[in-house]
Amino acid sequence: MEKTLDTKLAKIKADPGCREFIIADAKDADMAFGIAAPGRSPEMHAQEGRFRSLAEYRECIRQVVRQGVVDIMLMSAHTNSILTLEERLFENSPVTPAARANDTTDIHVVRGGVYATQPSCPFQSTTIDHIQCGHIDCRPEERHAGANLGLYSVTFNNDVELDRRTLEAYKAFRLEAERKGFRHFLEVFDPNAPRAALAPDKLGGFINDMIVRSLAGVPAAGRPLFLKVVYHGPKFMEELVHYDPTLVVGVLGGSAGTTYDAFKLIAEAQKHGARVALFGRKINNAEHQLAFITMLRKIVDGEVSPEEAVRAYHGVLQALKIPPHRPLEDDLKLTDAAMSYGGTRTSVVVPRTDGRAAPPRPEPARMSPAERLAYYRQRLRGVGG
Repeated sequence: MEKTLDTKLAKIKADPGCREFIIADAKDADMAFGIAAPGRSPEMHAQEGRFRSLAEYRECIRQVVRQGVVDIMLMSAHTNSILTLEERLFENSPVTPAARANDTTDIHVVRGGVYATQPSCPFQSTTIDHIQCGHIDCRPEERHAGANLGLYSVTFNNDVELDRRTLEAYKAFRLEAERKGFRHFLEVFDPNAPRAALAPDKLGGFINDMIVRSLAGVPAAGRPLFLKVVYHGPKFMEELVHYDPTLVVGVLGGSAGTTYDAFKLIAEAQKHGARVALFGRKINNAEHQLAFITMLRKIVDGEVSPEEAVRAYHGVLQALKIPPHRPLEDDLKLTDAAMSYGGTRTSVVVPRTDGRAAPPRPEPARMSPAERLAYYRQRLRGVGG
């Protein structure tokens, strides 16, 4: 089946100003968080704090893929081997499977560990062959059996030796990927332990300069399909997009936060030139993942505003009798997001508004419970039915 990712990338390449927007669900957290990776179980009681199992986490992936609203599903190499290679989940799906191709030390977030507070070091648990075919040394005909798209992550810390090692590791990966016909996208984290501190208003410039400098020596055959970066506000997003319109820029979501955090971030990033959003924790911690994803799509398609989407999402939860994590008024607030796996807070610049604009029409508060349920099911094309 034709993949929406390929269709959209072709349209964006032909017309960088088009409205096409790529959404990825990042469910690769088992390469970072250990037992906590699948997220808290919806069935937890009081302060028990039970986490989902890995099997439950993978069932969430199946549901999202079957929904078909996201363009990419990012997984660990282990999950990819089960869902992509064994189950053939993506065979008749418009969703493109992808796997995390490396796991630098700053995403090793384990209980009692301090790795995330130390300068990032390059590291790879998996190999390109394992992602493509599930075992070492794929035969040529096997190379497209599994995922043929990977996320490669780098963290620059303004340290010449550490950053040189990071670039050398990325170079080695790129060369191998080109030989094996493996596509990738590049994630660029903010410094997690910089040698020299960077003022918040300088951080976006540092990241932009490192991106374009790192890719200047890379010809088209070895370049990433798109980028995944922290959103540092309109100025730096527009600067990067203007510098090289062939760069498809995407934003990462960071910690869960409020529903409005996610909806406002994707709208603002798109407004100023982003064409991709990769939300992991924001989706995984949602009360109803499928409804949350559908609202993200409606926002980037211009059907609803972020404020209306929050209200509509709460209407879905109410209609389906799912308790929200927080009251509507609190969920319409912007919070400071932790953007790294280790919890580092950085300068994410999203304009604050009162969160009260554009209520849904017709006004759901005046509907009966049955009318409200029908209204939201129609808006979400059957999600939750």
